[in-house]
Amino acid sequence: MTESAKMQPSGAPTVLGFPLKGFGLFSGLLLAFAAAFFTFFAATTLAIFALLVWNLSGHHAVNYADSYRLVGFPAGVLVLIVALPFFFVLWIRAKLRG
Repeated sequence: MTESAKMQPSGAPTVLGFPLKGFGLFSGLLLAFAAAFFTFFAATTLAIFALLVWNLSGHHAVNYADSYRLVGFPAGVLVLIVALPFFFVLWIRAKLRG
């Protein structure tokens, strides 16, 4: 067994293999903003390709800047609104449990 697997308690809750215990305030904020950053770029990329197909298949002239403004930005903000309280609650629980 590897060192990292030995250090992790077996009953610790995980999401996709990542432990949900032990996040400090800074690491929680960093993870929340990283999730929002990744979501912004993933949603924007998908929206740009969807607009590309839409423009080419139907001979439309939709502006590609709309993908940033109408898809990427709201998706990133939504993830940030969800992730900040989530990691803040994890941090508060860790502080209260000691």
